[in-house]
Amino acid sequence: MELLNSLVGQINDILWSYVLIILLIGAGIIFTIRTKFVQIRFIKEMIRLIAGDAGNKMEGQQISSFQAFCVSTASRVGVGNIAGIAIAVVLGGPGAIFWMWIIAILGSATGFVESTLAQIYKVPRTDSNGYLGGPAYYINNALHSPKTAVFFAILISITYGLIFNSVQSNTISLSLQTAFNFDATMIGIVIAVFSGIVVFGGLHRIAKVTEYMVPIMAGIYLLIAFAITIYNISELPTVLSVIFKDAWGIESVAGGSFGAAAIMTGIKRGLFSNEAGMGSVPNAAATAEVSHPVKQGLIQAFGVFVDTLFICTASAFIVLFSSDYQATGLTGIQLIQYDLSLYFGDIATTGIAIIVLLFAFTSIVGNYYYGEINIKHLSDNPLYLNIFRILVVIMVFFGSVAELSLVWNLADLFMALMAITNIIAILLLGKYAFIALDDYTQQKKQGIKDPVFKASILPKQDGIYWWKDDNK
Repeated sequence: MELLNSLVGQINDILWSYVLIILLIGAGIIFTIRTKFVQIRFIKEMIRLIAGDAGNKMEGQQISSFQAFCVSTASRVGVGNIAGIAIAVVLGGPGAIFWMWIIAILGSATGFVESTLAQIYKVPRTDSNGYLGGPAYYINNALHSPKTAVFFAILISITYGLIFNSVQSNTISLSLQTAFNFDATMIGIVIAVFSGIVVFGGLHRIAKVTEYMVPIMAGIYLLIAFAITIYNISELPTVLSVIFKDAWGIESVAGGSFGAAAIMTGIKRGLFSNEAGMGSVPNAAATAEVSHPVKQGLIQAFGVFVDTLFICTASAFIVLFSSDYQATGLTGIQLIQYDLSLYFGDIATTGIAIIVLLFAFTSIVGNYYYGEINIKHLSDNPLYLNIFRILVVIMVFFGSVAELSLVWNLADLFMALMAITNIIAILLLGKYAFIALDDYTQQKKQGIKDPVFKASILPKQDGIYWWKDDNK
């Protein structure tokens, strides 16, 4: 096991330190240029679309644009946004936060392209009136590469549905043990039961759960960070100055010189956190009921900002307002707990445990969502989906009581293979997202408030897609 763990770790170092950084940053730059900075030009439209769809009631098993956004945010915003940022600051210095912001801005364009493609090439569900889609679907229907599509579907189902969920339940277990001294086995049973109730309810129930839980969990955490920022408002210019100066290695911080470490840590943290280009978010984006694919592309692009510019920045400020973050010898979730205890006392441990519970449980639900969509790509037989659901519940329990170092390394490897497969696909198919964006822009210029997509604007011979000229 140690040999296997070491081998997987070495492969991950190569993939994440060289191959994926080049691919993801390169794709982000290409898509930013080709879309003429869609992530900046359309910020106002993104907010309008999200706000306008919040609370929208859908019929039957249909999923609204806002619900799809919440599902993807549930998966994307996990405990890594709390513990992971603390680790990034300790290892890479405050400058890592600046590079994390840059990666988010570039990644937002990538997120727009992959989610728009997911909408273009979505397919109707056979068991209800909703939709399915994502990389496995546009790889199969647009690139006509069924074997690659199956490969991706298997990777994401295992990575998100099983491995990542065991990691999330492990984090819940550790935080509740620390805060309340609960028994790990009992925690595992309770989490597994609640997970089973949600996942056996299907995609519609998942969308309903995340629609309410995601705004609550994100809102609570952001309010805490905002309160701490207001309390330390006089220190904010100093913190921002330290972030920008350290990002370029202009000065050393707390006796250490970071420079390249800040750049590499910020880039890696940003890529891990916002998931743009990974091929996960498009699975949720495809299920939304919208009149034009670009709408969901814009909403999911904004999700990158929510993840990194809001949630991750909140964690960074909590750490950096404590000037002794290096002297504590702490990192990860323990450092956040220590910093919050400076403001809220011993109740901080309990508060963080509750926040971790919300973040991690919604991630379990969101991760399963991706798995179900891809299981349905592999087979319509409900038996296989129910077997997958049972495995998810088992892995949630297993994660609560197990040590997961090898499992986490395997997850990183699978996710890297997912990202490489998806990025190559969206680079080849990106032109169709650009056509859709041009169409949306032209309709908006003509004064059409609610643009409607027609399949006739795309070359028919280049793919199979659900959209028809009558949008039915």
